[in-house]
Amino acid sequence: MAQVYVSLGSNIEPLSHIQAGLTEMQPHFGTFTLSSVYESEAIGFEGANFYNLVAKLQTDMEIHAIARILRQIEANNGRKRTANRFSARTLDLDIILYDDLIFKDNEVEVPRTEILKYAFVLLPLAEIAPDTKHPITHQTYAEIWQQFDKNEQHLWKIDF
Repeated sequence: MAQVYVSLGSNIEPLSHIQAGLTEMQPHFGTFTLSSVYESEAIGFEGANFYNLVAKLQTDMEIHAIARILRQIEANNGRKRTANRFSARTLDLDIILYDDLIFKDNEVEVPRTEILKYAFVLLPLAEIAPDTKHPITHQTYAEIWQQFDKNEQHLWKIDF
């Protein structure tokens, strides 16, 4: 069974879209571990605040099968894929880790570079996988979070 981490985010009706996304994920992936939900300002564009969290799941599925399921769940929740990467979204589901796999093609990238760039991905990951090591840096996510510059990106835990 592969250990897979999925980042979830939304800034359009985020409570309802994240809950719907989690509900749709359950029949495909069974039970999973969730981080806390964090709110943060939009990065790269002016827009409503985002809610973000990370889910840890175990599956026998290969990475592209998981990615297809996640894209379908996004579409089911009104996700419109645009050329502009930095834009509002109903639901964003990204595989950020698949075991220790280092892989990139036009559909999937693991580990996602966003782990090291954005607090809204790193903090929830460090919360549920503090001792897991990044497959490239070989640092634990707790260590990476400890060293992360927290002055540029602010986030706060919310009740979900």
